[in-house]
Parts: sequence; structure tokens; C-alpha cells
Amino acid sequence: MALRSGGIGILASLLLGLAGPARSESFETRLSPSPLTDGTRVNITGEGRALVEWDGNILSVSGNFQGLATNATTAAIYDGVGIGIPGPKAFDLSLTQDTSGMIWGSLALTRKQVSALRAGHFYVQVNSEKAPDGNLTGWLLPPHPFAGEGVPVAGAGFLPQLDVPQKLSNR
Repeated sequence: MALRSGGIGILASLLLGLAGPARSESFETRLSPSPLTDGTRVNITGEGRALVEWDGNILSVSGNFQGLATNATTAAIYDGVGIGIPGPKAFDLSLTQDTSGMIWGSLALTRKQVSALRAGHFYVQVNSEKAPDGNLTGWLLPPHPFAGEGVPVAGAGFLPQLDVPQKLSNR
């Protein structure tokens, strides 16, 4: 009997060991000026970066920005339908309310939100006094190369299509 319960204990230990601790996942983006028109070009300037770490429980956001024409007012994570397709605000973030500064935040995600993050639906947006509907924007994607300024990008470029919704791809 002792051998049998000892064997069960070893088996349970092995199974727990195989599960192991949750593996951290990283996502990143380069924050660049939101879509410009001739009327908004003067007010939408700057650049930045954001890094997101998902530890299986908490999503931690950190980043920076610089070169805004006016002070930053708010930052948030939005949930788009796909990469490059805007959507509603999902979470507020904290930021330095200046023309350059930091972005940060920690939040819990539902399973559906984790799926959206992994599919490239989440993006970071920084708003400013003169660009309240988006000064800097960047889609959160797995670590990837960033093209330098003025570098031509051929083909699909640096936005991998992780998930294209069926109803959009049938058009």
C-alpha cells in the first residue's frame, strides 16, 4: 500500500511539474502619429514605444513618448476588430501629462481579451490637448523588427496579419 500511494505522489508531482509556472508573453508597439489630414497635421506629432507583459494573470504596460505638439491628456488600450482597424476603448492607462513622458498601467484580462491581445486587436492610443481623438497610436504585436524612419517597406511590411475577421476578408 505504501508503494502504491508513493507512486501516486510521484505521478502527481510529475504532472504538476509539467504544468509549471505560467510563461510570460511580450507584446510591443511603436507609437506613431495617428492618421493625418491637412487640418490635423500640425497638431499630431511625436513618437514613442510601448511594451506589454502578460504573466497569465496581469497585463503590465510600460512605455514612453516624446515630441507631442501639446501636452498629452489621456492614454488607453483600445480593442479593434483587427490590426489597423480602430475599435472602442477597453482600458484606461496612466501617463505623464506633458509633451514627453511615460505611459503605464496594470490590469486583469478576461479569456476573450487575452485572445484579442494575441490576435493583434489591442492598440495603445495617446491623446493630447490638440488631438483629443488620437495623437499617437500603435498596435500591440509580438516582438518584431521596426523599420527606421524613411525606410521603404515592401509587401506586408511590419504589420503581420495575425487574424483577419471572416466578414472583412470576404469583401
